[in-house]
Amino acid sequence: MTAKKSASGTKSAAKQEKIILAYSGGLDTTAIIPWLKENYNYEVIAVCINVGQDSELKNLEERAKTTGASKLYELDVIDEFCDEYIAPCIRAHAVYENKYLLGTSMARPLIAKKLVEIARKEGATAICHGATGKGNDQVRFELGIKALAPDLKIIAAWRDPKWQFDSRESEMAYCKEKGIHLPFSAKNSYSRDRNLWHISHEGLELEDPANGPDYEHMLVLGTTPEKAPDKKTLVTMTFEKGLPTSVNGKKMKLSDIIRKLNKLGGANGIGIVDIVENRVVGMKSRGVYETPGGTIIYAAHQQLEELILDRETYALKNEIGSKFASLVYEGKWFTPLREAEQAFIESTQQYVTGEVKFYLYKGNIIKAGETSPYSMYNESIASFTTGELYDHHDAEGFINLFGLSSKIRAMKMQSLK
Repeated sequence: MTAKKSASGTKSAAKQEKIILAYSGGLDTTAIIPWLKENYNYEVIAVCINVGQDSELKNLEERAKTTGASKLYELDVIDEFCDEYIAPCIRAHAVYENKYLLGTSMARPLIAKKLVEIARKEGATAICHGATGKGNDQVRFELGIKALAPDLKIIAAWRDPKWQFDSRESEMAYCKEKGIHLPFSAKNSYSRDRNLWHISHEGLELEDPANGPDYEHMLVLGTTPEKAPDKKTLVTMTFEKGLPTSVNGKKMKLSDIIRKLNKLGGANGIGIVDIVENRVVGMKSRGVYETPGGTIIYAAHQQLEELILDRETYALKNEIGSKFASLVYEGKWFTPLREAEQAFIESTQQYVTGEVKFYLYKGNIIKAGETSPYSMYNESIASFTTGELYDHHDAEGFINLFGLSSKIRAMKMQSLK
């Protein structure tokens, strides 16, 4: 982890209580800095946590300082994000409501953890976030903070009675009044969340489920399947204990593998999901997610698991993986239940090692073979020819016993007619 810190402030500010602001440099958190100073007289310390937002992090120091923050911390936690938060979700094959690969969800507990660490370092008494009162992130941030620092006060600006804004336009008018220059406009802008794993899009035409997405205007990480190349791209990946270790013969750390597959997947129209999901707070929301690299990793991982895990373990692992996804979605990362579910999942991954091959083609991931030293596929058993390990006649006795309860019930029902 690296930190970048800049300080401006006065002796009087040092006597103020300190508050840590989860700072993205976006409209909400830009408006929150002067709002906090006006309404609470806090010394505002902005903390930007880099989980792979890319170009969104440019010029944050100048923006934070000119809006009134006394300090800006920029923390690069990309590898920690990958190794400690994305990796367990890959092993779990954690997917929420059959579509969402948890891009925003899995980043929030790490952000909460880092906010608490800076709060302790600075001796702050409170943490502020700009998540709306209708979304999931307020739940995720606050559950994480409460689990790690129950003594810290939490200010959720959008739920605060002193928060006078009701739209992006009103926030922009406030910033203009304060002489704050904004490098973006309210028009033509989706609400987005980006990190190394994905980017989400909400708002504009997506607010009406009757509308199709304007992909020409929306997509950031790739292109649509229709515009992808009219040729297949062969990809070879290796896994060790449930995690990818190489792409096309080149060994890389997980963060670099995700970067590589984001490029390959994006170019081939992979990983675009349009979903109406059930939020934690009870409402439905509509969004489009781009997760090209993650979609490829999940598909390759599942391809290998099919070869290695026995039937009962595979079934229970899928069940626990679904529960794990819901737990992460709900912001319950720092809980004994998450630790227990993750321990089970990791035990299933000890032999998920091998190589997978597949083609990327116009939004599709097409299998091209897989091998593993721990493969449970036995050709002499699975083939249609009779071999020593499997006698077709043995199936008759198995079926008689396996279906015995059904036959007994049918006989009873016949006798009662």
